Amino acid sequence: MDYQQLQRDLLLDRWRDLRQLGQPRSACGPTNRISDVAGVRVGHDTLNEGETQTGVTAIVPPGDNLFLTPLPCGVEVLNGFAKPVGLIQIEELGVLQTPILLSNTLAVGTLFTALVRDAIRRNPELGRTLPTVNPLVLECNDGWLNDIQALAISEAMAQAALQTASADFARGSVGAGRGMSCFSLKGGIGTASRLIPSLNATLGVLVLANFGALEALTIDGVRAGEMIVPLLTGNAPQLDAGSVIIIMATDAPLDARQLKRIAKRAGAGLGRLGSYWGHGSGDIAVAFSTQPLPQPPQDDTLEPLLAAAADATEQAVLDALLSAEAVTGFRGHHRPSLTQILDRLTS
Repeated sequence: MDYQQLQRDLLLDRWRDLRQLGQPRSACGPTNRISDVAGVRVGHDTLNEGETQTGVTAIVPPGDNLFLTPLPCGVEVLNGFAKPVGLIQIEELGVLQTPILLSNTLAVGTLFTALVRDAIRRNPELGRTLPTVNPLVLECNDGWLNDIQALAISEAMAQAALQTASADFARGSVGAGRGMSCFSLKGGIGTASRLIPSLNATLGVLVLANFGALEALTIDGVRAGEMIVPLLTGNAPQLDAGSVIIIMATDAPLDARQLKRIAKRAGAGLGRLGSYWGHGSGDIAVAFSTQPLPQPPQDDTLEPLLAAAADATEQAVLDALLSAEAVTGFRGHHRPSLTQILDRLTS
């Protein structure tokens, strides 16, 4: 048997496992979502209107007023080709003061204003007798499938995503993920979780996947992209660009420094998939704890959390690829789903 046939057979074996949600390296939470971390909720608002294929995703931590009771938070910028808002103050102070909003690159200002209005509603003296707030907004460029110049994202969409957030949420081509591409396929929202028995903790991950060159795509150690390339003739290739946002939540009472260490391990998960954080990709990981008062464990006890962060990031991206439906949008541009492609390989 030649090498390519062996790789194909291995991929098809993996595909059978993936259709059953995969075989994680360690135990996952009850739903294998970021919301397995108690109190964390996710909401979407999606635009699917011809050449407008975009949306908003909200990650809402527990707590009625994060401005008054902020949560420990750490940030790792793997590659900084990005236009987020809020990272500088988190890096300086190590706390999260608002929910997190995700959308396309040109929507950042609108989402910033939406989070400010939400904080003012909860804190009427904000910016007067109280300090100003530090909203956290992150983005990826969905301009291949979405007419990004239309500036279609509104504050009302952001509020809808915040207000409809729940533990049970959709993945794939929804919310901020609607117009995203990943490894020349349809990307979007994916999620995973891992249990950390030694710390009596859970780690949850949500990704906005919009990165990767198809030739490099690796699924469970199998170089799948090389086999998929011939099936996508006529489709525009994708560079390892466009960005990926990784949001991690844990109920372990970590401090900001430890959370930054956890966030950094997202890079290992991306690497397993074949990403090298290309020049034009904004690859950013944010990790927060749901425990307002840190009680940091000894650093050497974090080993299973470090491993889980890499593992859950890898699976969350695969979840985005496997959950996404094909989308045709701006100027007729099209991205097929990974599920369609793998079904063609098995036929």
